[in-house]
Amino acid sequence: MELAVVGAGVGRTGTHSLKVALEQLLGAPCHHMVEILGDPAQVPAWIDAIEGRPVDWSAMLERYGAIVDWPGGSFWSELSAANPDALVLLSLRDPEAWYRSASNTIFLTFDHMPPELAPWMDAVRRLLRDRFCDRFDNPTAMMDAYERHNAAVRAGVPSGRLLEWSPGDGWQPICERLGLPIPPEPFPVTNTTNEFREMIGMPPVG
Repeated sequence: MELAVVGAGVGRTGTHSLKVALEQLLGAPCHHMVEILGDPAQVPAWIDAIEGRPVDWSAMLERYGAIVDWPGGSFWSELSAANPDALVLLSLRDPEAWYRSASNTIFLTFDHMPPELAPWMDAVRRLLRDRFCDRFDNPTAMMDAYERHNAAVRAGVPSGRLLEWSPGDGWQPICERLGLPIPPEPFPVTNTTNEFREMIGMPPVG
């Protein structure tokens, strides 16, 4: 199936909540980093993409109706070109709040993943180094990378295809752009900082 939504936002911008919401709206799975962690058979194709080898995006993502989070967010340009009718959804939050959240969660995963996932985490680190930034202990460098990423998406996607969305926006802008009814229940809120930390065996914060 062709993707209906290409998520261009990086991790910790509400991407897991988006995954849950888009799966409900589209009636199809939404790709997210957790899909790779749960299905290591996906790793070789993603490493091909990270290392610049040709990939068949349609084949890689044939069972999905949407994609959000890393690593897909780093390939927003390729994925939007491969799915020309897809809405490109740039999920956003305040840069300082994003860095604080990422520092307490995903940046810690490189030291808290099972040994069998080490090759994949090494590849993700290369991806960030090449396409974003991997200077995790440097707030200025990371927030600058975050701002550059978002600016590149805005410059590279026609306004008619792009939706800038923050978690507080909820269902309405997504449903309007997809031409779908707004569900009656609240927009999902998942994968909070402490939920993430519990998942990787870290104590809660504040």
